[in-house]
Amino acid sequence: MLSLLSSANQHCLSHVGILLSPKKPPLSLLRISPTPPFRSHRPRSYLGLKGKISGSGFRKHGFEHRIGQVRAMGEDISSLDDWADSEFEPMRPSSEGEESDDEVMLNPLTDVDLPIVSDKFLPTNDAWSVTAHRLAMLRRGRRKSRIKYGLINNIGLLTFLAMLLLFVDWCAWRIVRLPLKPFYLMRPFCISAVLVSCAGYVCVPLLRIMKIGAIIRKEGPAKHSSKKGTPTMGGLFFIPIGIVVAEVLVGFSSIEVSGAAAVTLIFAAIGLLDDILSLIKNHNYGLSSWVRILLEVAVGTLFSFWLATTKISSPYSMKMLVPLPAPLGLVFLGKGYLFLTSFCFFSFANGINVTDGLDGLAGGTAALAFIGMSIAVLPISSDLAVFGASMAGACVGFLSHNRHKASIFMGDVGSLALGAALVAMASCTGMFLPLFISSGIFIFEAVSVAMQVFFFQTTKFLQGAGRRLFRMAPFHHHLELCGVKEPIIVAGAYVISSVLALFAGYVGLISA
Repeated sequence: MLSLLSSANQHCLSHVGILLSPKKPPLSLLRISPTPPFRSHRPRSYLGLKGKISGSGFRKHGFEHRIGQVRAMGEDISSLDDWADSEFEPMRPSSEGEESDDEVMLNPLTDVDLPIVSDKFLPTNDAWSVTAHRLAMLRRGRRKSRIKYGLINNIGLLTFLAMLLLFVDWCAWRIVRLPLKPFYLMRPFCISAVLVSCAGYVCVPLLRIMKIGAIIRKEGPAKHSSKKGTPTMGGLFFIPIGIVVAEVLVGFSSIEVSGAAAVTLIFAAIGLLDDILSLIKNHNYGLSSWVRILLEVAVGTLFSFWLATTKISSPYSMKMLVPLPAPLGLVFLGKGYLFLTSFCFFSFANGINVTDGLDGLAGGTAALAFIGMSIAVLPISSDLAVFGASMAGACVGFLSHNRHKASIFMGDVGSLALGAALVAMASCTGMFLPLFISSGIFIFEAVSVAMQVFFFQTTKFLQGAGRRLFRMAPFHHHLELCGVKEPIIVAGAYVISSVLALFAGYVGLISA
């Protein structure tokens, strides 16, 4: 019985049979069975149809009593890509109109004309087979294209960071005025990147088996619904690797690196608690906002007091100093230094957390910020420079799995830890100005959220109805809703962060 078919298509299909073997054949074996000869001097067209092919019209020509279902354009064609993965059972004829779960999907984007046939049999590998091939390759091509964009971003980022680190290592003796080991910053960067990348091939499938999947905001962009269920908590493996590599290379003898590592792990624990509660509640938010803020401020305050009471290596005879470019020089903040440190821990941790909304965005910009900070703190604490290079390498290694289209997200356990590590580097050396410069993307993203909330509340109070400054906050979601593709947004953020990292490193060097 034919349904929803035009008269031309009914005439064509009345002479065509579709053979489906019990097992799914590869696309190259999908064929149209030979048909009795007929005379026609006009092309046959497949106009996008949906129906079942069955009935006595096929049995009288000697075809097998099996059915292939043909669907119209606009429906999912994923089954074409998955033929080699599972068994295919032919659909039994039924008069009740039941549909099988195992169907052959044909979704041409445009009408495909069949060849003109004159006094000959319809060739076996003809327009129908070609259509199926093209449709399958079209879907695979889009997937490869998506992967290609993320790979290009990663290659560009890695090339820039490698060239910058090699240049800094080459002229490091002029910066520090002390002999340093060859590839002083390049070595921790490469070791962490390789270890994290390899660890991801073990941890990502493990997290997927444990069904630790991300929960996507319902109010977020509609495109993000496809990311639901992607494994999260990637910070569980790349944060510890970055810390351990730095500790091993400095010989576990640096008090600054130990302090930075400790506060990084504590913030990672706060993020882990938040992620676990999110999974339990099956909601995007785990810890309440006020509880998380109190925990972050408390940890930042404790680190400030530890910094004030601990003897750390510094080229200055006094603590609580902030180096600034000439003519400002060294600025003594006193107790204000402690408040600044606590505020930065809270704000930067949440800034990276807000930025972590696109594949590869937070990881790549964080890697650039770490390199900028490593260059800035190199004259003051070379051990912390190693720590920053190691954390940057861990971020780059994580990007091999987090690039578009991401197979894992870092989660709060990763984003909060990265923010804490950056602030720890600045607070132990006084390099807050380079921190603000290198983290410009995070600051802008956090400010966009604050502006959105302020503008909405203000217009609601004045006009009775709230209005939004952006289509959605943070700003990268606004760009998405404006039609900018996700990899393009990430690439633009990388370019801006690269410039900011260079400028931050320069400011740090002329300030030290």
